[in-house]
Amino acid sequence: MIEDVEIVRHPTARRIKLAFDPASGRFRLTVPKRASGTKALAWAAEHQEWMAAQRAALPNAHPFAPGVRIPFGDDSLLIDWHEGASRIVQRVGDRLAISGPPSTVPRRVEAWLRREALRLLETDTSFYAARAGVRVDRVTIGDPRSRWGSCSSAGAIRYSWRLVLAPTEVRKATVAHEVAHRIHMNHSPAFHALVATLYGSDPTPHRQWLRTHGAQLHWYGRSSTSGG
Repeated sequence: MIEDVEIVRHPTARRIKLAFDPASGRFRLTVPKRASGTKALAWAAEHQEWMAAQRAALPNAHPFAPGVRIPFGDDSLLIDWHEGASRIVQRVGDRLAISGPPSTVPRRVEAWLRREALRLLETDTSFYAARAGVRVDRVTIGDPRSRWGSCSSAGAIRYSWRLVLAPTEVRKATVAHEVAHRIHMNHSPAFHALVATLYGSDPTPHRQWLRTHGAQLHWYGRSSTSGG
């Protein structure tokens, strides 16, 4: 039986293609428009050994639960739950102090991280926008699987809130990348040169960090049995 496979019929696909997304732990089976779905699944079943290897290499899940330590920029924070009625989450040194119902801990920790992510990303964006001499009309956050930031032609930038879990310079290099799109809506040599100028050095190592470790960030806040 083939599990965790999303079948996508693509109008321009010429052959069956099987891909794996380590951020969600799911497989994507791209099938030409008129190809047989049954035959496509049978073809995928022939690659069970490869699929098992991909699953085995998945990052460990790190639920937002008491006693779990999570990355936060260049630091790490211990989720420190204690009995009490307060629902406020507070950072105290290297701890996230939290009380209230244990069942609400995951939701409240994520809400705190999202607020901090938006605060930091707004500050970073303002800094690089001023350096570039451009205006960014709006900064928002989301939880996309396939991209860390996006910039619209209207001047709005949207980031993954999970950047707050990445090292500080990785987050800042990503912001410089998106702000540069306010001038170059492409990935031309001029664009990459501008990113380096805004960031102040070569951002390549930080982009590489995301390619190597980014999938792991999507497994924070998830249990080993949770879906994508």
